[in-house]
Amino acid sequence: MSDRREKPVDPVRSRADRYGITRSLGISTLTFKVSAGDTAGAMLVVENVFHGPGGPPRHLHLEQEEFFYVVAGEFLFEVGSEQFSLRAGDSLLAPRKVPHVWACAGAAGGRLLIAFTPAGLMEQFFARVSGHGAMPPLDPELWQAHGMVLLGLPLALDGL
Repeated sequence: MSDRREKPVDPVRSRADRYGITRSLGISTLTFKVSAGDTAGAMLVVENVFHGPGGPPRHLHLEQEEFFYVVAGEFLFEVGSEQFSLRAGDSLLAPRKVPHVWACAGAAGGRLLIAFTPAGLMEQFFARVSGHGAMPPLDPELWQAHGMVLLGLPLALDGL
C-alpha cells in the first residue's frame, strides 16, 4: 500500500490558497499551493508575493532544501558565500544547512514560488508568524522550534 493519495488533490487557482487563507508577512503575502498533507510531508510549495522591496532574515534549514522560482520581479540572493540576481524564469536551490537570505529588489514587488522538501515544520512556522503585518521576528528560539537557525539580519539591498 502506498502512502500516496488515491485521488489527486483539487487544483489551487491563481493567487488562491490551498486552505483559502492569505497570510500577511508585512511586505509580502503567502499562499500555500501544495501542503505537507498533500504529500505525506514530502514537500510544501508556497507562493510569496512581495508588495515592495525586502525579505526575511538570514537563516538556514536543518532538514529542508529550499527551492526558489522567480515568477515576476527581481530578487537578490545569497546562498553560502555566493551572490545571485534572479529574474522571472530563473531558479535557485538553497541546500539544507547552508546559510541563505534573499530580498525582492524592486519597488514594484515580485512573486516567488518556493518549495521546501521535506515540508518539516514550515507550515506551522508560517501559521505562527503570519497575520502580524510584519516579516518573521528575529527570535532565535522561534526559528529553532521550527527546524531553522536564525543567523542574521535581512539582506541589505545596497550590498549587492
